[in-house]
Amino acid sequence: MSQVEKKAGLLRRTSSSKKPLKEKVVLMYDEIFAKEDPSKNNPRFWDELFLMKVNLEYLESKLESVDGEEVQRIQDNINSLFHHCVQALGEEHQIKVVNALQTLCALFRGVHQKNKSASGFDIINMLMGFDKAEQRMKDLMERLDSLLCGDSSESLKSLCLKLLLCLVTVTDNISQNTILEYVMINSIFEAILQILSDVSSRGQHGYDAVVLLALLVNYRKYESVNPYIVKLSIVDDEPTLDGMGMVVHQALTEYNRQYKDKEEENQGGFFSTLTTMVGNMFIADADEKLSVQTNEAILLALYEAVHLNRNFITVLAQSHPEIEIAASPTTPTPTTPTTPLGTTPPSLDMMNNPELPLDPNLQTSNLLITFLKYASIVMQDTKDEHRLNSARLCLIILTCIAEDQYADAFLHDDNMNFRVNLHKMPMRHRKKAVDKNIPSRPLVCAVLDLMVEFIVTHMMKDFPMDLYLRCVQIIHKLLCYQKKCRIRLHYTWRELWSALINLLKFLLSNETSLLAKHNIFHLSLLVVNLFNMFITYGDTFLPTSNSYDELYYEIVRMHQVFDNLYCMVLRVSTNTGQWKEAASKVTHALINVRAIINHFNPKIESYAAVNHISQLSEEQVLEVVRSNYDTLTLKLQDGLDQFERYAEQPKEAAFFKELVRSISLNVRKNVSLNTLSQDVLLKEFSTIS
Repeated sequence: MSQVEKKAGLLRRTSSSKKPLKEKVVLMYDEIFAKEDPSKNNPRFWDELFLMKVNLEYLESKLESVDGEEVQRIQDNINSLFHHCVQALGEEHQIKVVNALQTLCALFRGVHQKNKSASGFDIINMLMGFDKAEQRMKDLMERLDSLLCGDSSESLKSLCLKLLLCLVTVTDNISQNTILEYVMINSIFEAILQILSDVSSRGQHGYDAVVLLALLVNYRKYESVNPYIVKLSIVDDEPTLDGMGMVVHQALTEYNRQYKDKEEENQGGFFSTLTTMVGNMFIADADEKLSVQTNEAILLALYEAVHLNRNFITVLAQSHPEIEIAASPTTPTPTTPTTPLGTTPPSLDMMNNPELPLDPNLQTSNLLITFLKYASIVMQDTKDEHRLNSARLCLIILTCIAEDQYADAFLHDDNMNFRVNLHKMPMRHRKKAVDKNIPSRPLVCAVLDLMVEFIVTHMMKDFPMDLYLRCVQIIHKLLCYQKKCRIRLHYTWRELWSALINLLKFLLSNETSLLAKHNIFHLSLLVVNLFNMFITYGDTFLPTSNSYDELYYEIVRMHQVFDNLYCMVLRVSTNTGQWKEAASKVTHALINVRAIINHFNPKIESYAAVNHISQLSEEQVLEVVRSNYDTLTLKLQDGLDQFERYAEQPKEAAFFKELVRSISLNVRKNVSLNTLSQDVLLKEFSTIS
């Protein structure tokens, strides 16, 4: 018996001596894969076919089993099947529409699976005939658009989106999917926007619509004009932008909730595990249990919205009640039962009720807060590739936000204070923060907290240099805004200074091993220039004069780190080698830091000697600092408040190509037309028809 027959299409054996029977639809598929036109002997062949329940597995496996010569022989029949599928989408009989949509998905998947090495033109030719492809795809896209925008049932609309996701992700590299040229020409952008702007349809289909849009935006984005990029960049309709924000917000909220549940479950079961004889076997896995699969697809959608559309920035700040998703009853959503944690679209109740009564005791939230909480989770462990990609994308999104003037305005707005409970990596030397102790502050404080947390917790052998560079650059951009607008932010700056000094200390301690992989001088320069920003312009944005005194105190207290850094960069810059120029820049940047150390250290030693004190208190050192500013000479350094603006192309192009490939593979794996059970669909539409 052939492998295809084993896979599907066989019914019961009537007796041990008789051959197994085949379903009628399988017999009809076999006719399509024969040389003759199946409608030649049966004029009603196509009408009857779409009344039959689709056998996806058999049809796909049949397409995959066809060899080169057979392709030529049956191409007319495959073209005809595609044509009649598209025609059936216009039928009033809903069962025909359902079966046509499922058959189209099997065609796209089966043909691509078989012809992975074939050119896009060959695949188009096999599916619909190259000479008729333009008209066939125009008809298909128009009918899908009509189904999505019309009064079709929600199940049917969901099936249309599944088909489109199937089509978009059918190749590993989305930009090599030539069929998408027709999706560019015959845009469904407006249909996607309509779904997002309507509360009801957004609840049912918002997640798929947002993921679909994010993928379409990335089709050949660097090689040609992508109409989805152009259109997304100019959307200014408030309900649509709010709808997109709501979908992203709820997906990230769902992820955060799943992580919190796992964390509580892990803490609850940890000590009870110790009481069992085999408990010790599981202790090492305690942290791993907290791992929840990241959702790069929804994060990519957020990035594209923030990066391309300045109007979307306002959506980040819109306040609404912070709701515990688990508290509300959920309705089954159109997702695959095997959908991994973190990729599940949020419950329909949440999506359908963006406006909820405000409880005066209820903490308000917004998309940015939810995103920061999400980032604080995925940035904890960057050893896994998906989490590393998520962390990088989170930092790229924060980079775009930090550069935007409107975003900076609400980040620093004293009238918009929030308690943001960021997740922190468990560490032996610190206690777990208690939620109630978190003060209500401007949102920029939470962004800075997130950056400090990352800096403190990722000084390790496998050093994530790229993420550190992005963190330090985000801090710099926020400081530039504070300096420009003279915003005196009440923040615990000493935590930031301490984190940065410890980072320099780590770089010095691991110079040899790190230099084998990274340019540590570039990161050192960025860190030193952050101190130069505080030294040169701190009087314009630090909250009090005491803060400025404390800055000098920290520099003097930790002078050994800066002295060691100077010795190291001086050594490298005076020798010939690949790091000579990079090291010399750090040498020059340390001028003012060294001037402060060389000016105050003798004064402090003198004060201690005169007063016969072996170890000065912090207040005594600060007194010396305050009384000796007048004689300190510093050099004005140019360009400290300047930065290079973010540009995706060319620096980030390779990252996004790989990210989209990974997302596409994941979406393809999870998008199944059996998502909406065939039996459920057929039962629903048999009652309608």
